[in-house]
Amino acid sequence: MFEKITAWFKGSRFIDFSWLKKTKFVELENIDVSEDPVRPELDLEFRRSFGRKIFGLDFDGTIQAIMCIAFTNDVPHSVRELDLMSRVSTYENNADTVIAYTVWSRKKGAGRKIMDEALKYAKENNFSRIVTLSPLTPMATHYHIRNGAKLLGHNPNTQNFEYSL
Repeated sequence: MFEKITAWFKGSRFIDFSWLKKTKFVELENIDVSEDPVRPELDLEFRRSFGRKIFGLDFDGTIQAIMCIAFTNDVPHSVRELDLMSRVSTYENNADTVIAYTVWSRKKGAGRKIMDEALKYAKENNFSRIVTLSPLTPMATHYHIRNGAKLLGHNPNTQNFEYSL
């Protein structure tokens, strides 16, 4: 139902989401990691090595949202575990899980849309799961619950949510 709704009133302000239909989910070679509000300490080399990918939501030549993902065969509870698991899965060629470890948007509606596109990507590429490695913040919790994810668990410094494929 929400996909069919392209605009609504919020307070006294009209928000138009029709632009989302014109977006493209694209793989990115380069980003300014300092813009990442979740994990700015992870450099571009980390985000591009061992099969990891960076995707953007392109609208009219401008990237409106960014998501960094890794591929594993288990659920990491820290960035260190994510690194180790994605290295092993690359060498063993046995990844079945997409791990979204950072997501941010520049325009209202783009965060949800990039997650929807990541779910399509996971299905089309025969992954069995899509799980997050999210910070322990109310914003992250609200974002994932609002977008239909289920909390898998809290870890010392992160939390994991799983989306249904």
